[in-house]
Amino acid sequence: MPQSGKSQRIGAVKQITSHSNPIVKEIKGLVAQRKHRSQSGLFVAEGLKLATDALEAGWDVRYLALGPAGRDNPIAQKAAATAKARGALILEVSTAVMSAMTRKDNPQMVVGVYGQKLLSATEVDPKGSNLWVALDRIRDPGNLGTIIRTVDAVGGAGVMLVGDCTDPFAVEAVRATMGSLFHVPLARMTKDEFKALAEKWSGTVAATHLKGSVDYRTPDYKEPVLLVMGNEQKGMEDDMADACSTLIRIPQVGQADSLNLAVATGIALYEVRRKHLEL
Repeated sequence: MPQSGKSQRIGAVKQITSHSNPIVKEIKGLVAQRKHRSQSGLFVAEGLKLATDALEAGWDVRYLALGPAGRDNPIAQKAAATAKARGALILEVSTAVMSAMTRKDNPQMVVGVYGQKLLSATEVDPKGSNLWVALDRIRDPGNLGTIIRTVDAVGGAGVMLVGDCTDPFAVEAVRATMGSLFHVPLARMTKDEFKALAEKWSGTVAATHLKGSVDYRTPDYKEPVLLVMGNEQKGMEDDMADACSTLIRIPQVGQADSLNLAVATGIALYEVRRKHLEL
């Protein structure tokens, strides 16, 4: 996948009034289709908070679109000035054009287009990072975004996407992170790359699994900790589980036969943190 580095562009301001403008079409494509995001190495994040988070975290911004409300907002104006100084093209658009770009009737006042960041398996240090989450073929963008947000909340080191996962740069996933996407490193890898990394992991590699016999509150979770979670419908494949040092379970006493993946991940993450930090 193309990776967008620090921009060397000269910032400018452009007024757009037409729905057929090429930049409007480009942004619509980024919102609608994963292939456009993959080919360009870009993605869309909606809202002033996410724009501020991205700029504070130093992410490369390609476009920053301001609707009428954004042009009257001092915080949005400051974000636009910062983005322009870093080489972004500032787009002044009508509400109708903003709606066309985002495919929403009530769009946010600010919409940004940013360069993606993804680590490879070889860039993850199996000895130096304190807490990572690995997700095996996660399919729901809302779950993924919520997990990224939770990893941020507990001070985790990052999230690994193993195998055929949903796109972390889809609008739904980005929105669910509430800005944590810009603070939590993401790594994409194959199952074989994950197993090789797990074999080198110097701390605990714990997975929630149907075969898990250890209560999730029992392990000491030697750091660095790698928490591995399976697919929403099918759980974790056996060879993935075999690569883990500890198989854990979260007890249930009601009639539900399973927990939502993001909820289960949050429960386990806070137990890991409880063993090592006062939160």
